[in-house]
Amino acid sequence: MSSKPDMEAATPHCISIPPSATGLWGTPSSSPSPLLPSTYPGPIIPSQPPQASSLLSRLLQSDMAHHHVFFNTDGFHNHIPHHLLALYGTSAPAEALQKAYDGNAGYQRPVLPEHKEVVSDLITDWKRDAKKYLGREVYYPDFLAFFKREMDAAAARTEKDGKELGYEEVVNEYLFSGTPEADNLLVRLYSGFLHPLIQLMYGLEWKQPAIVAEGLAQAAVHGDDIGVYLLGAEREAARVKSKSDAPEQMDRILDLLERGVRGNEKLAKAARMGDANKIRDGVLVRAKEEAIQLAAKVKLKATTEKELHERTAEMYDAAVFMASAAALVKRDQKKPPRFDFFLMHHVTSAPFFTTVNAQDWISFDTKVRLLEWKIRMDLVQYAARGAPELSLDAITSYQPKEKKKASGTPEEIISSNLHFFEDDGHAIKLARAARICQLYYQTRDDEYWNKIYHLIVDSVLAPGPNWVRSCGFDEAWEEIPDVE
Repeated sequence: MSSKPDMEAATPHCISIPPSATGLWGTPSSSPSPLLPSTYPGPIIPSQPPQASSLLSRLLQSDMAHHHVFFNTDGFHNHIPHHLLALYGTSAPAEALQKAYDGNAGYQRPVLPEHKEVVSDLITDWKRDAKKYLGREVYYPDFLAFFKREMDAAAARTEKDGKELGYEEVVNEYLFSGTPEADNLLVRLYSGFLHPLIQLMYGLEWKQPAIVAEGLAQAAVHGDDIGVYLLGAEREAARVKSKSDAPEQMDRILDLLERGVRGNEKLAKAARMGDANKIRDGVLVRAKEEAIQLAAKVKLKATTEKELHERTAEMYDAAVFMASAAALVKRDQKKPPRFDFFLMHHVTSAPFFTTVNAQDWISFDTKVRLLEWKIRMDLVQYAARGAPELSLDAITSYQPKEKKKASGTPEEIISSNLHFFEDDGHAIKLARAARICQLYYQTRDDEYWNKIYHLIVDSVLAPGPNWVRSCGFDEAWEEIPDVE
């Protein structure tokens, strides 16, 4: 494919990624730069070649035009946008982008037909009519068309005032406004193992209205089962806060994981391997009150940007530690490291909060609320995976395996082993997200982070499935080959 001479502007209908837009590994303009650690090295990827940016834009446009949000009728997600942007944002060449697209486009379902009457209903009265269509994948094209239209209208309105806000106003109105309808869509954003949130994350990070619209539409067709937990915990936290003996500070997240989940036998053993959905059918059936009571302890006292940054760092670090330590839970039983498929998403979604915190169009209270919800999701997901042991020593004592590139900078280790790795994008997303945590928050020393990057690469390169599903259960490891 040849490059276009001029870049089109990004709109709700056109995806356009310029060479200079490389995400959080690039220029820190999308991040709260005054709060970056003094050791922040500066942009790792200042720009990409025009050939790569032009190809990326066309591939993302093709995906939006031709592929449905789910690649099967069981709700398995189309990861092409995440995959391509994670590759591009870690300096992958055009050849790697094309290979990733070609390797995953073939099994996608085609776009579903749009229902004009549904779009009309949504436009006429969202509050009254949206509930008829929410949670049903057949209406994804209609929600996508609706949110694109709303962005067009918002851009036209705000352009008169010289603000030129489009997707920002739509996200604030339909997701962050605090109305019952917005809260319901926000619940759905955190559903589906955080996939709608991850889609929105990439749209916000790369400032692409079309991908933001996809994220909102994807949220709209997910369920809201997790609402009983998230909204219930929020109400309970507010009740506790109103009492005179309310705690001054929230417990450390790692303590909530260790003592609050693993140390509570009913909560730690609530999920069972046979549960179809281990949060919905396990934790929230057998230990709902315990889960809500624990989640209610997540109440941030942040009142400044610095405090929010520190709590975001804690959440991000805990998510990486949780997933990485859990990958080594069978290290003494002749099993190779293997990241849990579900816990891994709590790392790959974490850059969302780095980006959100930098947006001046999102209110401070909303940023705090979003982070509280993420921490609560981390807790319930850990319980749902059987609350595996989390050992710091397991990580620090880990001995990396021989591989194509076993030394060098983190970027070299990640790119040389994962840019042409054949999967649906989860591996490069995980490595990219881990590196963002080190760069922006400096929560641990370089030796620790070096072990994390090797652990990620070794885990996906080892024989057998790329991921273990529900690593706290012995049965989950049966399909993982033993170490010889």
